Amino acid sequence: MDCTHAQGLLDTYVDQELDPVRNLEMQEHLQGCARCAQSYGDRQMMRESLRTESLYFKAPQELEKRIQRSLRQAAKAEAPARRWFFGDWFKMAAPLAVAALVVLMVVPYFSGPSLDELLGQEVVASHIRSLMVDHLADVASTDEHTVKPWFNGKLDFSPPVADPAKEGFPLIGGRLDYLNNRPVAALVYRRDKHLINVFVWPAMDGRQITETKKMQQGYNVIRWTGSGMNFWVVSDLEASQLAKFAELLKTSLPAY
Repeated sequence: MDCTHAQGLLDTYVDQELDPVRNLEMQEHLQGCARCAQSYGDRQMMRESLRTESLYFKAPQELEKRIQRSLRQAAKAEAPARRWFFGDWFKMAAPLAVAALVVLMVVPYFSGPSLDELLGQEVVASHIRSLMVDHLADVASTDEHTVKPWFNGKLDFSPPVADPAKEGFPLIGGRLDYLNNRPVAALVYRRDKHLINVFVWPAMDGRQITETKKMQQGYNVIRWTGSGMNFWVVSDLEASQLAKFAELLKTSLPAY
């Protein structure tokens, strides 16, 4: 399958509507084509953003009262001519008036995904791409003293690197990635057959974020800040196991 054909089938592939043969062909193509894998990751991120709760608006309790008050005021103003409108015409017009008021009052409250939600989608997309295009590590090593120096000169910060291998989470390498409009460090760990990406970069805004956990696009995500660094941990590993890894990482890192 060439890129032109693959690009034409991407939307159908994302919606899981391809037949088994085409689906397998797409999987094989995406594993070997970085450009199409990037397009697939972008579509996954857009699909997730359209599903986020922030795209839905819950009307405030005061809305119903405001609509009723507006209708009463309109009814009083048109009282002299009510006999001309009372009947089928009024019954048809009233629901339209209510609908118009709802639209006018709800639209100003509409908002898209927050920056943190978009960043979370970007992190998960980077994790997916690293698994699909066989670009898991630029430096493949189980030795933290090999991985950490590799980043020297490639980043404007020195990422803390730990190796909780004794607890069953061995380090297998690291790579450069790009998130939040800047180069970041990606540290790769393994738990049995599950791969874990740990994205690290400086927390430039000074915010201290306590540990937050969530499920996004089928992956468990844990994030926190500490010692001036952002940490995002992503994996399909079971949630309690990933939480255990995050705690081991915190206690193992020299910065802590």
